[in-house]
Parts: sequence; structure tokens; C-alpha cells
Amino acid sequence: MKPLGPIPPGFAAIDGELAIGGHKASALVAEAGSPLFVYDGALIAARVAALRAALPQRLGLHYAMKANPYGPVLRHMAGLVDGFDIASGGELLLAEAAGVPAERISFAGPGKRDADLAAAISRGVTLNLESAREAERALAIGERLGLAPRLAIRVNPDFDLKGSGMKMGGGAKPFGVDAAAVPALARQIIAAGADWRGFHIYAGSQTLDAAAIAEMQAATIALAARLAEESGAALPACNLGGGFGIPYFPGDLPLDLAAVGAALAEQLAALPAVLAETAFCIELGRYLVGEAGVYLARIIDRKESHGEVFLVTDGGLHHQLAASGNFGTVVRRNYPSAIATKFGAAPAEEASIVGCLCTPLDRLADKGGFPRADEGDLVAVFCAGAYGASASPVHFLGHGPAAERLVNATV
Repeated sequence: MKPLGPIPPGFAAIDGELAIGGHKASALVAEAGSPLFVYDGALIAARVAALRAALPQRLGLHYAMKANPYGPVLRHMAGLVDGFDIASGGELLLAEAAGVPAERISFAGPGKRDADLAAAISRGVTLNLESAREAERALAIGERLGLAPRLAIRVNPDFDLKGSGMKMGGGAKPFGVDAAAVPALARQIIAAGADWRGFHIYAGSQTLDAAAIAEMQAATIALAARLAEESGAALPACNLGGGFGIPYFPGDLPLDLAAVGAALAEQLAALPAVLAETAFCIELGRYLVGEAGVYLARIIDRKESHGEVFLVTDGGLHHQLAASGNFGTVVRRNYPSAIATKFGAAPAEEASIVGCLCTPLDRLADKGGFPRADEGDLVAVFCAGAYGASASPVHFLGHGPAAERLVNATV
């Protein structure tokens, strides 16, 4: 029997059934259908409040909307955070539709098309430039539009985030401008008359090691100071990146947020003069929404093969690619999962929860311990609030998308 990941706090049973934000799983599925992603707005708000309490007041909080671009989640988040970080022209439209003002949006990501640059510049969105050529194109488009583009440089640092599940900096990367080339590019941008907005420095993501995050943040601040000095200009703003992870797998422990906040407070209290007026922020996605989401699917068939039990559902990796182990993991491990309609019941058998696709990769839980489940029961996969519905191959085999719902929304 293989262990399951830890179920996040904030979920309880009502009459022996999983409740999400006070709503029974079966009632949610009866209203919206299955498969279904459910996001609890109260858990999102509580996570933001915990961050605000632990981190220095000077620090802004931005939402990386790639984690979950569902419209109601964006509208909910707009009232909780200070800014939105986007990575495409499509995300710009989604942020606008959610009522996020352009001055609160920054646009990162390689391969921005001219139409993307023009859309951002015309609206007053800050562009995090990924290359010298992108800077040239942005300046030319700004000149054509008669506007001073709001430009920052995404820096590829000479370090990465230790223990990161996904390294975004250090060494050769398609992201950002190598640190050594940043000062000259910054001087060029400023001389061209752009609205200079500073640096975006993102070294990695998904770590649970508070000491590693503190070390990365200290290195990021030191790098920002050095590059600002070499650029010969004040640094209006600096995005320190993120990297805050959530527990997915057996043995994972929550990030020590208090330790991260204490270390960052010390660093911000001892800033060099060149950064005295700089506005700092962090950019988080998964950490804000990941543990607030649950993926529900209905068991369509219960079968045995060579003595193993398979619970075949109407969902699968076309909705929850990450839980199947096919989204950046080297060794597949089980996400937290449960039989939603028998939540809290003791395990009675070893079973694998699989999807409806004709591929052996379509496995949501492998040989986990569950109470006996049959046709009609609902399964729940937790930590489904980030990189789920929008990060999965929804068109594969034509089964269609899962429904999505936000409960306990503020707007």
C-alpha cells in the first residue's frame, strides 16, 4: 500500500462526507456536474491574511495568475492582493475582465508577440523584458504609439533556489536577461525615455525549505542593489519572485512562514542606500490557491485485475495532469486523495484511482489505502487549486473540460 499525500487543513466531514467550504461534495456535484474543481474563497483569503501577518508590511503581494486563471477566482483575488503577474496576452484579457487595473499588472514570459507588447503598452501594463531584442521591440512600439512604455527587466540571476522543484534562474535559461548584461540594458531603456520600473528576479518555485527561501531572497536583494548601482539609476521597484511551496506528497511539511517573514524583515531593515526607496513585492501563485482547491470525480466502474482494485472515474489526467505525475515530477508519488462520500472512514482496501483515458498514465492515486468505494461514489484529489484545469490537456480524447466553482467568494 502506497502512502497518500497530506490532506490540507480546512476540510471536514458533514454526515460522513467531504465538505468544501461548508458544502457537501455530493451537493456541489449535483449542482455543477462531475468532474468538478471546487475552490474555497475563504481558504484563499485566510492564506493571504496569514501572509500579510507574517511578512513585512513594506512588501507587496502579487498573484501569479498562471496558477489559476478561473474568472471568479481572479475577481476574488483582485480584492486581496496588490498586483497581478501575467504571462500572455490572453491572461491580460482575463485580468481586465476581472476588473484588475492596468497599473497593477506586470507581464512576464518569453516570446511576447508584437500584438502582446502593443496591448500591454497601450494599457499601461508593466512589461518585464526577457531579452535585449524584446526591449528594442517594446521601445519601437511605444514610439509608434506615442507612449512611454512601462518597462522592467527580468533578470536571470547567477544563482537558483535550493531545493526548488522548478528552477527558473541560474545558468543558461530562456527566461530573463543574464545579470551581467542588465546594467547596460537598463541604461539603454532609461535613455530612450521609457518609464523605468526596475527588476523582476525569479530564481525558482515550489520549495518547503524556509532557509533556502531566505538565502535566495538575501541573494536577490544583494543582486538588485549591485545591478542598480551599476545601472546608475534609482530602482523604483523589485519583484523578489516567490518559491513558496505547498505539501503535496507523503512526508512533506508546511513551509515555516514565520521564519521566512522574520528573515525577510531583517533583510529589508538593512537595505543599502540605493534600495532605500525601492518598492518590493513577492509573486506567489500556487501558495495562494493550491491548497484551497479540490478535484471531484465520480466512480463509473469498480473492477479487479490480477487481484488489484481499480476505481475508474469520469475524470483523469486531462483535467488533473499534475496529480497523475506527468507535470514536472521525476518519480510519481500520490497526491492527497480520498473517497469524498466516505470522508474520514478508515481504510479498508488497497485501490488505485484511475481516469477514463486509454493510457496507463491516467492514474490519480496508485495503490492507496481507501474505504471500500463503489459505482456512484465520489473521489477527491486535494491540492487542486493550482495548475489543474488550465494546465492539463483538456482536449485529449475529446472528453471535455471539468466544471469549476468558487464557494465563499467575496465578490
